[in-house]
This record gives sequence, C-alpha cells and structure tokens, in this order.
Amino acid sequence: MDTRSLYDLTPIAWMMAAGVLLALGPLVWVWRRNAGSGPARRLHALTVLTLFLTFDLTLFGAFTRLTDSGLGCPDWPGCYGNASPAGARHEIAMAQAAQPTGPVTHSKAWIEMVHRYLATGVGVLILTLAGATWIVRRRQRRQPAPPVDSAHHHVVLSAWWPAATLVWVCLQGAFGAMTVTWKLFPAIVTMHLMGAIVLLALLCIQAVRYRQVAAQRLPTAVSPALRNGLIATAVLLVLQIALGGWVSTNYAVLACTQFPTCQDSWWPPMNFAQGFEIWRHLGVTGDGQPLDFSALTAIHYAHRLMAYAVFVALGLLAWRLRRLEALRAQAHWLAGLALLQLATGLGNVLLGWPLAAAVLHTGGAAALAVALTWALCESRRESVVAGSAAPIPRAVDNARGTPQPKKATA
Repeated sequence: MDTRSLYDLTPIAWMMAAGVLLALGPLVWVWRRNAGSGPARRLHALTVLTLFLTFDLTLFGAFTRLTDSGLGCPDWPGCYGNASPAGARHEIAMAQAAQPTGPVTHSKAWIEMVHRYLATGVGVLILTLAGATWIVRRRQRRQPAPPVDSAHHHVVLSAWWPAATLVWVCLQGAFGAMTVTWKLFPAIVTMHLMGAIVLLALLCIQAVRYRQVAAQRLPTAVSPALRNGLIATAVLLVLQIALGGWVSTNYAVLACTQFPTCQDSWWPPMNFAQGFEIWRHLGVTGDGQPLDFSALTAIHYAHRLMAYAVFVALGLLAWRLRRLEALRAQAHWLAGLALLQLATGLGNVLLGWPLAAAVLHTGGAAALAVALTWALCESRRESVVAGSAAPIPRAVDNARGTPQPKKATA
C-alpha cells in the first residue's frame, strides 16, 4: 500500500463540504423558529441545539470506540485517500480478507467516517456561533447604554466563550486525527474523550450565558460552602471521567467481573506502576513488554474506588441544591444521572460489558458534566461583609435612595 495516501489531505475539502451540508439543516431550523426573537435568544437556541448534537457525537464516538471501529479507516481525514469508504472499497476488501475480524472492515469504515462527518458538522456550527456572537457583540457596543434606572442589572454579551469553544474544537479535531494516526495510543484516546467533555462544558456555559443575557438576570447567589462544594464535586467528576476513559482505552473493564469484590478479593493483586504508566502503546509497557493482568486490575479498581467517592459527593450536592428553588432542576438531574451511572457501571461489570450499557455509561458521564456545569453557571458565590453572615446589599444612590444598576458580562 502506498503510505503517502495515509497522509493525503485532499479529502479535507470534501469533509468540509459534508460538514456544511450537515450544519445547514440545524441553522435553517433555528433561524426560522426564532425569526422574531432577539439575537441572544437566537444564539441560545442555536447553542442548545449544537450542545445536543455534540452530546450525540460523544455517544457516537463511544460507539465507534466500543465497536473497535477507531481504525476502520486507518488514515485521516479521508479513507485510504478518499472522501468516503465507497471510494476505498478495494483497499477495505483487501484488508478485510486478510483479517475478517480485524480493525478494517466495510462496516467499521463507515462507522468511523460517519463519526468524522458528524464532527465536521458540529465544527461548522461552532464556527457559526463564534462568528455570529462577535457580530452581535459589535452591534451592542455601537448602541447607547440603557438608562440608569431602567434595570437593576445590565447583563451584556461576551464573545470570548464562543472564541474559546472554537479554539477548543480545533484542538479536539487534532486529537481525533492523532487517535487514528497514532493507532489508538491510550493517552491520546483518553485525551480525545476528555476533550469532548470539555467541549460539552464550554457549550453549556455559552447556552446558560445567552439565556441570562436574554432574560437580563444574574446567577443565583449561594453560600460559599455550597459554591465550594460545587467546585470540589466538579474536580472529582473530571478525575473520575479521566479514570473511566483510561479503563475503556486500555480495555480493562473485564479485569473485575464481580461486585463489590474483585477476583474474590477486596484488594486483588494490582500493579499500579504498570497500569498508570501513561506514555505507552496499547497493551504494552513503556519498554515494549506485555502489560500484566494485575495492571489492568489496578486500572479498573482505581476507577471503582473513585466511583464510591463521586457517588457520595453527587448525592450530597443534589440534596443541598434541592433546597434552592432556582437550582432544583439541576439537583434532580444530578441525582438521576448518578443513579444511571451506578446502574450502567454495574451492568458493564456483571453482564460482560454489553454495548448498550457501555455507551450509556459514557453518555451518563457526559451528561453529568453538563449538568454540573449548568449548576455552576447558574450560581455564584454570595458576597458577605467581613465578620458577618449578611449578604452585601446593592449599591444605593444616597440622593434618591434607589438601587444602582449592576453591569455583568455573560
């Protein structure tokens, strides 16, 4: 096979064209449905739709990985130098004949390329969001400021979040390319998963900020203790998702097929040094030796132990958020998704890693990240006077005794 085709970037134009065609439908639908709305509401609607499609893309990415289709087309961005598997039928047939259950088959090639088409479409939507937000922001700057007594809060649009999201989706595309060209290198595959989680969080931040601008309201003030609890739980969740990605990319799910014990023990033989040697190829150590089964056990058990802590943290956080009416919806989502993760995690272990449970487990982790980001964006730390538990009141005009407007950037 001509190795030059593995790095032929000619199909990128066709990939971009496919992305534009896929993005046109959502763009037209949002524009027509929100034709009479203000710019912030239109941007919010488009962001929510992009978030939904990105979540679907994350699920399809999990499906691609779990069906061993990540190398269905072993080059990037096309398939054997073609824009689709249809143009690479001969090469795929030869690879499939050599290895009927290998990484390259007709079905796996189509799964991999559909994932790339969907990713390109999401990239076009994010590019559109960034451009539209900058245009709206420039128009707002040219308009006169609202009267002093027209509102207590003047929440303005920020174009920095869409710009950060655009930069991040480009980095995510680079990780996607490296996932293929580096032949499923575990650290790269895990970073690609974490990149998807960060992308979902960035889109969620945008959606919440657009909604706050449209409604001209600020996030709900919460106690410093609750705000710290939200941040701490978010850190735990990020670590747990990274551990879950490491389990999946190293195929360590079936290292323990019992619960709550593992291999008939509460502390089975584990090799953490091998298991968490990050920079190595799949299935081998850094010096090329086969990975011990005890290393896979260590990877699995670390994820399981962290799951206990995260489950308790999410339960406590949901219980506390439920007391606040403005954050009750987030509390319900966090509690429900935590239970879903428990059920699908047990299903993966006890039922032999069924495909549906595995995809749902990835989806539940992504949804938890979105729900927690939503709660963080809809809350802010309550300011208190030094040495007092009373919140600081809004500034008051001494001459008229009226609250001064507070400007916030969303």
